[in-house]
Amino acid sequence: MSRCATVLIARPLPAPCEARLDDLFLTRRLPGEGPHPLPELLARAEGCDGLLVTLTEKLDRAAIAALPAGIRVIATMSVGFEHIDVEAARLRGITVTNTPDVLTEATADLTLLLMLGAARRAKEAAALIAEDRWGTWSPTGLLGVDLWRRRLGILGLGRIGAAVARRARAFGMEIHYHNRRPAPAETSAGATYHARFEDLLAASDVLVLNAASTPETRGIIDARALALLPRGAILVNSARGDLVDDDALIAALESGHLFAAGLDVFRGEPKLDPRYRDLPNVFALPHIGSATIETRTAMGMCAVDNLDAVLNRDGLALNPVTLGPVT
Repeated sequence: MSRCATVLIARPLPAPCEARLDDLFLTRRLPGEGPHPLPELLARAEGCDGLLVTLTEKLDRAAIAALPAGIRVIATMSVGFEHIDVEAARLRGITVTNTPDVLTEATADLTLLLMLGAARRAKEAAALIAEDRWGTWSPTGLLGVDLWRRRLGILGLGRIGAAVARRARAFGMEIHYHNRRPAPAETSAGATYHARFEDLLAASDVLVLNAASTPETRGIIDARALALLPRGAILVNSARGDLVDDDALIAALESGHLFAAGLDVFRGEPKLDPRYRDLPNVFALPHIGSATIETRTAMGMCAVDNLDAVLNRDGLALNPVTLGPVT
């Protein structure tokens, strides 16, 4: 195959993805693991036709304006695209693509891990083994809470939310959800719909966040929302860190209003609020929702497929966030 288009790869990808990129394109790579400063990315992008980025590359309006004139497509290896100013890209005629569908099951698995870790005090239990502090079995030691027969509230019953619901039903949980509108019957599968977010909160012994980061959802879990959860509830976030007001969540955990939280994402990550590390009732992971060999490879291949479609084929992306030229 003729390799005419040049693609800049911002972060190292799984080996099969790297090999396919080299087969399809002339490739450039930013050195090391990254992430890299924006000026370095812009300099290396000169003469390129496409960019393959991840959620760590922040392409705001100014960055989009500074991209070389030849850039035709930005493929992000993520479902979320809040790190890219899509409207600014549209105005420049740059297609933006993402990788939907391929990480649904892995992220749903991870969400159940967060639920279980928070409910069963896994952070504290693991520390006893790691620090050689396990003394003896105790009838009252490290008592967690059951998930069985608890009410699970899901904010955002899309692909991932529905996959979480399927798994939670196996635990005997009662499923509730809030979307802007009711989900199709095949997605909701008998779950109870709440038109008002406040009503979902009141009905959630465990609240799982599966919403995208948008102007409407950023900071949606604030002090008022947390106060509406039943006392002893559990909050799980495997979506985006900026959905949560850190001060409000930490206060609710310290006061005992919340039993625990399971968190895979954080505002400002990897520089999360240090208070989370000191709270025994926070089961925290470093944004590994899609971190399986199979899923990360599929995500990378999806991004490559989009680049190939735009740069080597008919110019129409498979998973467009914006279709490019203004009409």
